[in-house]
Amino acid sequence: MAFRKFIAAALAATLLCGGSTAALAASNKPAIIAAAPESVGFSAEGLKKLDAHMQSLVDTGHLPGVTTMLVRHGKIVNYEVHGKKGFDGPPMTKDTIFRIYSQTKPVTGVAMMILYEEGKWKLDDPVSKYIPEFASLRVFKGVNADGSFDTVPADRPPTLREIMSHSGGFAYGLVPDNPIDKAYVSTGVLGAKSSQEFVQKVAALPLVAQPGTRWKYSVSVDIQGLLIEKLSGMSLGDFMQKRIFTPLNMTDTGFWLPAQKMDRLASLYLWGPKQQKLIPAEGFMVLDITKPPALPSGGGGLVSTNADYARFAQMLLNGGELEGHRILKPETVKLMRTNVLSDAIMNSNDPPFNTAAGKGFGLDFAVVLDSAKARPYGQGTFSWGGAAGTWFWIDPTNDLFFLGMIHILNKGGDPAIKDIDDDSAKLVYGALIDAKK
Repeated sequence: MAFRKFIAAALAATLLCGGSTAALAASNKPAIIAAAPESVGFSAEGLKKLDAHMQSLVDTGHLPGVTTMLVRHGKIVNYEVHGKKGFDGPPMTKDTIFRIYSQTKPVTGVAMMILYEEGKWKLDDPVSKYIPEFASLRVFKGVNADGSFDTVPADRPPTLREIMSHSGGFAYGLVPDNPIDKAYVSTGVLGAKSSQEFVQKVAALPLVAQPGTRWKYSVSVDIQGLLIEKLSGMSLGDFMQKRIFTPLNMTDTGFWLPAQKMDRLASLYLWGPKQQKLIPAEGFMVLDITKPPALPSGGGGLVSTNADYARFAQMLLNGGELEGHRILKPETVKLMRTNVLSDAIMNSNDPPFNTAAGKGFGLDFAVVLDSAKARPYGQGTFSWGGAAGTWFWIDPTNDLFFLGMIHILNKGGDPAIKDIDDDSAKLVYGALIDAKK
């Protein structure tokens, strides 16, 4: 048993250092090490309930597989895989690669803040300062009899603060009964083949509301990706590689996969409402990752592993540094996890972010403002997830983070996995028996 624990600890440390012996040699102390749950206040028996829950979702066919990781005080206390990469595929492994979709957004946010620290932009800069096509946006008022939009001029262009908090008024194409979302789909905004085409398509459509007055999930982070390219003079992929992935030794994260890694990719499924079961995913949400994209999506284009993203999460929990590599200043990370939504939004009753819910939104992160209202998460927890069901949260109050990765689009159609993120949180915090340890 002791030998097996030693091997597991060594494997975990190797994976979390990018699977590279050279990386291990570069530092006498791994960024994240394996440890007994009780050493950092967790109950091993309590965490077995987390494992049992995940395994039950596999056993009952709700998931082909899942991988999870819990880290506290820089120590891995739970790192498990369950099931297979696909229903008819090989077993799930700790180095399985997932399309992380919108979990790309926090990475893009960090890239933006690197340029912020360099003085390349300010939070209250109008986006039109960098993208002139957004200088004269209009706002949706209604739909005319001929199907055209009735609009009014925007009071002002959205600011970069609003671009980074989904409060600029843009849409995404994700709400079937919203006329603006429908227009995002029909005009092919997300299918644009160049940055210029993307900008022109977005600029031609009205905002859903005046800037700063409503939280609306949107293409704002894809806009951030374009800003990063303009401000850095590099492609988004190259900038992330140079300034984030290489220094953090995230060896399996990027906008495409080379052929030799394709066998590590988890199969992607979709919950089919007609079939009432999981079916192989096809369609516009399935990006071609076999080659570098013509227009990398800052809002949803990355692939990664649990081990790689753990290094990114630990960097943020450390206040912007990992293994001697500083990505951001501590005060910049603090700014990212500080609510920036306007009083108008926070005082409204519109979900999901307002004072009543105890949740706000920072710079590309959701933020817990009142832990009593947003149980079980600790005060100041910041988080996000991806369309295929990947999720994470970082809890600075309890010095922990949790990562979960599945590969299911439209998981909300299945009640068993609809709230897998919150379900995992209840089990995690239920197992935290000594928060002071």
